[in-house]
Amino acid sequence: MAADSSMPTTGRPPGTDISLHLLGGFRLLHGDTPIVVPRGLQRVIALIALRPGATRSHLAGLLWPDAPEDRALSSLRTALWRLRQDPCCPFTTAGDTVRLDQVVRVDVDALVGTADRVRHGEDPSAALAAGRHDLLPGWYDDWVLGDRERLRQLRLHMLEDLAGHHLAAGRHGEALQAALEAMAAEPLRETPHRLVVRIHLAEGNAFEAVHAFYVYRDLLLRELRLEPSAAMTALLDDTLAPIRDATRERPGPPGRPPAARVAPQGG
Repeated sequence: MAADSSMPTTGRPPGTDISLHLLGGFRLLHGDTPIVVPRGLQRVIALIALRPGATRSHLAGLLWPDAPEDRALSSLRTALWRLRQDPCCPFTTAGDTVRLDQVVRVDVDALVGTADRVRHGEDPSAALAAGRHDLLPGWYDDWVLGDRERLRQLRLHMLEDLAGHHLAAGRHGEALQAALEAMAAEPLRETPHRLVVRIHLAEGNAFEAVHAFYVYRDLLLRELRLEPSAAMTALLDDTLAPIRDATRERPGPPGRPPAARVAPQGG
């Protein structure tokens, strides 16, 4: 690992934050200064960040799944030795476990913390922007794919929770913003579309609610040949029922008698 030419190489600058970014791509920074990390060592650092406190055997098995255990452990020892040669080495060891140094701030941890606060009814201002990018795009290791989907689902539920909290509090604009953010992240997922319909109904915007329903219905039919769930349909059934009833009960135009029933011709 090496910093650019403006970065001291004799030790960690006092008071400088170290941050590791895994969402949207691998970046290791000291302050605003990027640290150049070879791809092989990026995998080691990223896995240590995603599996804090993992044993060496567990890390080696994930990083080199096709190698015999002794060879995988040897490759891990070599990688950790190379990392230690850098004065800005961001990990520590304790017995058989490896973890990042406590001074390292990881964007994945920030996303998980934000989601936890939203789940408990708090309203972090960073929730909408948190986790907009996938974990390590372009990486196809099995451990990356699993964590990528886990974090994607975590963000979707966080945004839906946030929209639900805002809706319950009558903050319809904020609720709609969070629901639309979730919808943009996964257009075919029904929950954010259902939230959008509920928000429009809460505001008294029946036209917007019906429009949102049919936009989603058309998308679902086109992409998956499916219909919206009964739960979503019921939202508008309740809204449109009085209109349908009024239409069925409406009398004909004034002055026009009911049409006479024609008796069948018979012999």
